[in-house]
Amino acid sequence: MADSQDGSRSEGQSCLANFDQLMADLGSALANQDWDALVSLSAGVKPATEPLIAALEDGKIEPEPVRTRLEELRQFLDTAGEGAARAKAEAEQALKGVNRNRSAAKAYQNVSTPRPK
Repeated sequence: MADSQDGSRSEGQSCLANFDQLMADLGSALANQDWDALVSLSAGVKPATEPLIAALEDGKIEPEPVRTRLEELRQFLDTAGEGAARAKAEAEQALKGVNRNRSAAKAYQNVSTPRPK
């Protein structure tokens, strides 16, 4: 019986380790503002979370480590959402700047081009 308990615990620990690695990768991608990596990695959240919940429901893992990790995931999602909103606002400002420069260049070209008489 001890072997099956050890196997169950190691399965639970494996779920935690997989989730922890995903969170580390997500954190790194967010810190680097690597939005492509974030999108790619975020697809792995559900596949990493489901076995964690299943291990909890099967008694293979204690509730506290799962609760802690899910809270970390919630905090990460909040932070990532704020970061994405900031990046979007910065991109919009840069685009407005490009449009202003384009308009100014066009106005200068219209003023500086000799008009036919």
